[in-house]
Amino acid sequence: MPRTAEKVESLAREDGELLDALEAVLDVAEDDGAVEWSDVSDEMTSGQWGRLIEKGLLVDADGSGFVVDDPEGVRDALTDDEVSDAAADGDEGSSWSSYDKLAGVGALGMMAGYSLPSIRNAIGGTLDALFGPLEAMLPFYVVVMVLAMLTGLYSTLLQANLMDMDKMSEYQEQMKEIQERRKEAKERGDEEALDRIQQEQMDAMGDQMGMFKEQIRPMVWIMLLTIPVFLWMYWLLGTGQIQGQTIVLPLVGDISWRAGILGPLQAWIVWYFLCSMGFTQIIRKALNIQTTPT
Repeated sequence: MPRTAEKVESLAREDGELLDALEAVLDVAEDDGAVEWSDVSDEMTSGQWGRLIEKGLLVDADGSGFVVDDPEGVRDALTDDEVSDAAADGDEGSSWSSYDKLAGVGALGMMAGYSLPSIRNAIGGTLDALFGPLEAMLPFYVVVMVLAMLTGLYSTLLQANLMDMDKMSEYQEQMKEIQERRKEAKERGDEEALDRIQQEQMDAMGDQMGMFKEQIRPMVWIMLLTIPVFLWMYWLLGTGQIQGQTIVLPLVGDISWRAGILGPLQAWIVWYFLCSMGFTQIIRKALNIQTTPT
């Protein structure tokens, strides 16, 4: 029973709809003893059917269909509060809150500041009250380093707290399992299994979308906080307050801040990205934060 409960809870965390699929299979199995795909094809997708088999909750009944392994344990697990909570957590983890959506809209609105002087001047002038004293005390290249370290810090913390690494790992593991089973079925020449796995891959597109949403969720918050910083630097360079200042970059030499280096990328943008990448790696190592699934 404990092992069965763990399997059911794992399914719940993965996708709450798998519990409905499991209950449908259990109902048919209790009436007929065994269940085949055709018996429940109207109740679930082939991907969900395959997932129940992969988890070992459905086992082959010697060619006469499938039976539910430990049906009493499954029934008890389906009524367990911990499993219900796991399903709720799984559904919540893959969705955006209203605040996430507002952050996305706000980030897109601020991006207009790069082409609209009115927005750029408003944001730049407002942030100058915060960053202006820093710029007055330090050379501009040090100011960029400080801002790169600041943005690297909150970007790392946002990724660590807003991305569900366990869920993303489950997505990757599921796709890996499907690919391995497809390879094995292809080697066996099992066309029926290949068709079923192909359908599973199509169904798994929803999981890939969930993984993409998990990855993009912290990005909207990072953009919401970082775009104003960029706009302030852009605004400051446009005011001429640091006119005449230059920076010495590797392979480039002494160059003005607004000179192009890599196509449209100006020196100040390149310097910021170099500092940001370096500080971000140091921060991740220092805080032992992982921002990619394993």
